[in-house]
Amino acid sequence: MAAVDTTQSESPSTALPGLGRALVLAGKLGQKSAEDIYSKAKSSRTSFIAELTGSGVVSASDLAHTMSSAFGAPLVDLDAIDPQRLPKGLLDSKICVDYRVVVLSKRNNRLIVATADPSDQQAAEKIKFATQMGVDWVIAEYDKLLKLVTANVATASETMEHIIGSEFEFDESMAEAVTDSSDATVSEVEDAPVVKFLHKMLLDAFSMRASDLHFEPYEHNYRVRFRIDGELREIASPPIAIKDKLASRIKVISRMDISEKRVPQDGKMKLKIGPDRVIDFRVSTLPTLFGEKIVIRILDPSSARLGIDALGYEPEEKERLVQAIGRPYGMILVTGPTGSGKTVSLYTCLNMLNKPGVNIATAEDPCEINLPGVNQVNVNEKAGLTFAVALKSFLRQDPDIIMVGEVRDLETADISIKAAQTGHLVLSTLHTNDAPTTLTRMRNMGIAPFNIASSVILITAQRLARRLCPNCKTPIDITKKVLIDAGYNDDELKDSWVSYRAVGCSMCNNGYKGRVGLYQVMPISEEIQRIILRDGNAMEIAEQAKREGVRTLRQAGLHKAKLGLTSLEEVLAVTNE
Repeated sequence: MAAVDTTQSESPSTALPGLGRALVLAGKLGQKSAEDIYSKAKSSRTSFIAELTGSGVVSASDLAHTMSSAFGAPLVDLDAIDPQRLPKGLLDSKICVDYRVVVLSKRNNRLIVATADPSDQQAAEKIKFATQMGVDWVIAEYDKLLKLVTANVATASETMEHIIGSEFEFDESMAEAVTDSSDATVSEVEDAPVVKFLHKMLLDAFSMRASDLHFEPYEHNYRVRFRIDGELREIASPPIAIKDKLASRIKVISRMDISEKRVPQDGKMKLKIGPDRVIDFRVSTLPTLFGEKIVIRILDPSSARLGIDALGYEPEEKERLVQAIGRPYGMILVTGPTGSGKTVSLYTCLNMLNKPGVNIATAEDPCEINLPGVNQVNVNEKAGLTFAVALKSFLRQDPDIIMVGEVRDLETADISIKAAQTGHLVLSTLHTNDAPTTLTRMRNMGIAPFNIASSVILITAQRLARRLCPNCKTPIDITKKVLIDAGYNDDELKDSWVSYRAVGCSMCNNGYKGRVGLYQVMPISEEIQRIILRDGNAMEIAEQAKREGVRTLRQAGLHKAKLGLTSLEEVLAVTNE
């Protein structure tokens, strides 16, 4: 090692970078030596830290220990870290290379970032702006850090190329959406940082398998949340000043009126993420006290082509459903709350039925998934195109199969039932808690019992439960009393099986990854038809369904927990009994 000039001035030159001043104050480097190294770095256009460690004046190990002590930051050995296990996509690879940093993990809304130079405020600010998250430094040896940066960036680049190819653009042939051509409006729409921020949010949401993005303005802050596996998570807190520009940008590419901020609006946009991959987004704006809240739903057409097996139906449930959709006429209803996967279930059935010899027509508000070979109609109540009007038109179009987005009123229900009774297979949705209450809900809408009994052939109620991460789920001992209270019977407890709990790791979201469907598939048997005809209540129908072997939603969830697909805690949270 070269000799170190330990002569120090009382106050290190402010021209030195923060790292140099810290080393001088710590007695590891003399003032003159620091200034000489800084001059060499400037003349050779390299960084101070690269020149410092390359000259051998201070070793990488000694530098790391000094920085850890000087800045009170933890020291980490990067040799013990597997590059493949590092989180991907949290920080742009260019920033990692430029500032020689690596993101090790994410905790709440803060990033744990490895660096050799914790004094680099520019790096901290750049990371904060790019990610909208706080930064917690940990100190690493410079030589090891360079190797990890190189390995991590190479992996990230390959992954990004694989995901989006070389193209990433909006379909925005929508000049007609801009109704105000003032300079202020144009600058709002085309503001480069806002455009980049929106692109980043949409791509992050897609890569994190989010179903919705929420852009929410408040009095003193602005936040962006993603719904991932059914739960909302705060992702970013951009400056509140961008709220109007961001809203204008989203409204333009969604074909909305950007000058109208007083009423809710709905729109759609497309994002091209590869030569042959396009993702649709459904956009909704809502005026709030402090600006427009915007919710963007990601509509991935590939979800409708996953197949019925991927949805989570048990073999007997799948058989009942396949048998029902194979019938030439009748009504099939899919029920559940908003966000329970009803649309994907319906389109999975339509995809199975979609053959060249079949005429399929759908009426939705709006059409969420584009399915080639199916005639899809967007309901537009302002223009007078309601579900009922669309249905009446369908019946003059020689349909074999009709799908109605939702049975909202008596008129729509009446036409749907008549279609089911006159040789058409009708699929639709209702918002009810379970399958038996769907029949009483229809009765309360004013539909005669004999029309319900003669048209409805099957009802599926469903929920989505978070799926346990296979990488980190851990066995847990649950007492017999707790299991019985949850709904298991003695026969089920005789078998030996293992319950699991969520833990959490770098590959999942708090112990869960993806979701699995819970289904109550209830065919309308002759006995249930008799109960309907005598105007029986939901409890009688539920008792009869139980006798016929139909699982309740709670029982379906308990079965999934028994298989180790989800946790008992999650089942209890998403089902009622």
